[in-house]
Amino acid sequence: MHNFVVFCFLSAALLVCVKGAFPPPCDSEIYCSGPILHQVQEAKLFDDDKFFVDMKLRETPDVVLSAFRNLSQEHPNATVPPGKLQEFLSLYFEAPGTEFESWTPPDWHDKPKFLEGIADQELRNWAEKIHHLWKSLGRKIRASVKDHPELYSQIYTPHPVVVPGGRFRELYYWDSYWVINGLLLSEMTDTAYGMIQNFLYLVNRYGFVPNGGRIYYERRSQPPFLTLMVESYYQATKDKDFLRSALPGLEQEYRFWMQNRSVAVRLNETLHVLNRYDVQVGLPRPESYTDDLELAEGLTDDRKEQLWMDLKAGAESGWDFTSRWYIDGDGHNNGTLRDTRTSQILPADLNALLCLSEKTLASFHRILGDGDSAARYDQAAARRLQAIESVLWDAERGAWFDYNLVTQSKHFEFYPSNLAPVWAQCYSRPEMGEKAVQYLKKSGALQFPNGVPTSLTDSGQQWDYPNAWPPLQHMLISGLSKLPSEDAKQLALDLAQRWIRTNWLAYGKYEAMFEKYDVNGDGKPGGGGEYEVQLGFGWTNGVALQLLDQYGATLTSGSGHLSTGLLLPLVISATLMLQ
Repeated sequence: MHNFVVFCFLSAALLVCVKGAFPPPCDSEIYCSGPILHQVQEAKLFDDDKFFVDMKLRETPDVVLSAFRNLSQEHPNATVPPGKLQEFLSLYFEAPGTEFESWTPPDWHDKPKFLEGIADQELRNWAEKIHHLWKSLGRKIRASVKDHPELYSQIYTPHPVVVPGGRFRELYYWDSYWVINGLLLSEMTDTAYGMIQNFLYLVNRYGFVPNGGRIYYERRSQPPFLTLMVESYYQATKDKDFLRSALPGLEQEYRFWMQNRSVAVRLNETLHVLNRYDVQVGLPRPESYTDDLELAEGLTDDRKEQLWMDLKAGAESGWDFTSRWYIDGDGHNNGTLRDTRTSQILPADLNALLCLSEKTLASFHRILGDGDSAARYDQAAARRLQAIESVLWDAERGAWFDYNLVTQSKHFEFYPSNLAPVWAQCYSRPEMGEKAVQYLKKSGALQFPNGVPTSLTDSGQQWDYPNAWPPLQHMLISGLSKLPSEDAKQLALDLAQRWIRTNWLAYGKYEAMFEKYDVNGDGKPGGGGEYEVQLGFGWTNGVALQLLDQYGATLTSGSGHLSTGLLLPLVISATLMLQ
């Protein structure tokens, strides 16, 4: 493998390229690499590989590593039998969870005002139950994690957090955007503030926000929503001092993405800079170690390293995993999980998000009276808008599509992310937004009663059909609701009604909120991928509360009726499927 990679980014009007060494994996020889990780995970002592790498050490790493070396020498080929491994773990590790102490958010209270705007009594009662879930998802990291970080995979952050739930015991990056929006509706401003401060703390420590709050996530991020988290908090509080203190961290994170996750594409003699997900660590993911090892069996060493890097890049995207990242041997958006090439794709939604972040950073500088800095971010947003429209927009189809760097062509499969620039309001002509509505209607994605699927490909991966995910529903609905046409606004309302009813029915059956849902079954949780569907669930709660707040006067818990806004797309979808 090559030892260096070239990163390109725009500084003022100039393209700058720098050569940087691949970063190493995290420093831990227990949680991130080494014989203990390898043997414990290969022995499959736990149902979920994440369980082991979340365990706490009872002794310092040096003592544990030395003890394992001695144990290995007692066995042929230094392979420790599963029974002995279990004994070793019992002696030197504690089960996950000891890194947290019990904590109830002190700013939680019974009756936030937004509940009054929900007309349907059943939905209002349900929203109150969702509001109660914040208390069960609150976590505070023990001081011992700060005092003895070497004993934990947990990354210390100074403020309590609201976690997604289930196996996701710690903070996660992009999940927290919808969690924070939900907390703000629940009038839990202090908890939301603390979570944002944690992310700024992580930027100060790492230069970016890691995927989640574990050291094995230290080399990868997630969709960079921190600027939008700050925007949500500012809109709720109008706290300029907070904005001023947060801005340096937001700019530092933005520089990270431009310096480490950008690519220059030449199209029609014009150089465009766009962003991608790209993690230069060619080892299995510690929390999914055996999955990655088994997937790479039979590949050459170079191909293994490349696959493991692209799987990490897939994890960085948040869409782990999906046929969206497949590039087969012919360069097509096809294949199996072994064809994952995330780093070779310029995603429409990541670039829409960064466009919105650039516009938001410009607005922050204007609010704080710095016109020159505002102008620089306005220029960056204008350059990105031009790049998005030159590289990703397809006028004939009426949507924005991921760009394949291998074939230098677009991927035309359906994903809700094809409409992300509508959500970000990152397009130059009004007719583009309306064309995107027509694209959505003709796509076949509106025919399902319980949400818009993540793709129309049934790959067995969780970020594909038949799963529908809360953040994608919210981005789609939010984008449609901002368009001027009544048709688009009605479609947004109809999709909100479908999604709320799906969540409500599932809660009635299971008394739980799930991380994802099946578009085909009323109240059926989603499935597929590497782990069982998880309960909790942070972003599901946040999205439900936001939709109930936005559309509470109209939404019902009953089946309701399909509005005229959806009759036409359903007929079109059915017709297309019969052709």
